[in-house]
Amino acid sequence: MSVQGPQRRLLGSLNSTPPATPPLRLPTNQTGPQCLEVSVPDGLFLSLGLLSVLENVLVVAAIAKNRNLHSPMYYFICCLAVSDLLVSVSNVLEMAVLLLLEAGALAAPATVVQQLDDAIDVLVCGAMVSSLCFLGAIAVDRYISIFYALRYHSIVTLARAWRVISAIWLASVLAGALFIAYDNHVAVLLCLVSFFVAMLVLMVGLYVHMLARACQHARRIARLHKRQRPARQGFSLKGTATLTVLLGIFFLCWGPFFLHLSLMVLCPQHPICGCVFKNFNLFLTLIICNSIVDPL
Repeated sequence: MSVQGPQRRLLGSLNSTPPATPPLRLPTNQTGPQCLEVSVPDGLFLSLGLLSVLENVLVVAAIAKNRNLHSPMYYFICCLAVSDLLVSVSNVLEMAVLLLLEAGALAAPATVVQQLDDAIDVLVCGAMVSSLCFLGAIAVDRYISIFYALRYHSIVTLARAWRVISAIWLASVLAGALFIAYDNHVAVLLCLVSFFVAMLVLMVGLYVHMLARACQHARRIARLHKRQRPARQGFSLKGTATLTVLLGIFFLCWGPFFLHLSLMVLCPQHPICGCVFKNFNLFLTLIICNSIVDPL
């Protein structure tokens, strides 16, 4: 398992500049920018990962045991919980193996360690892709339930939901394997960043449209009760707050990681970009935090 200084976890190969460009080295007679590097203690990282595992296991168990929740919407939520669970488990596993190797408590040939590292990285990358896909699938499902309410059960059937779920998992596994196998190619980084941007645009567009429709519906109800202004303002504020929290957490937790990947393409040798690269572990911790927030 590759260890690269303080930035040693998850997709270590993606945390380095492409081999076509030499690593960033400042001349000894120059001073680089003052970098703000946030160190995440190993204990905190492991604790957040275990908390995420516990929360998502509870979500999966609740949906599996309650037959009233056996519907397409909750299957998508369950798959999102499984994706977040895999993200947390793989990160915790990689951290645990690294700590054991550093402490000398685990001895293994270099080839075995490298194979284990590749397997974990494929798992993590695939879980990330599936997590983003299921967030988008949930947004699409909610959109259909609002704008095609009368036809919802004929559009979102169990058979179609299972086909979508199977396609997402298959695509995620293939994407994880391809991204790790060709991690030195700039095209891989561009695909990852483009995928994140596409999911962000999809979610923002759908949820904003849903909020606009909900506010319009609230205004019609207010007219019927002759309480147009209070109802409209109160509902708009609540809806806007909910939407801001939902999309804000998504962007804050995932955005820094994909900013890191973007800068690796745009300015891999620039000193300021190098400051961003030093906080790679913080960006991974934020993704773990998103896995904690999703169940809530």
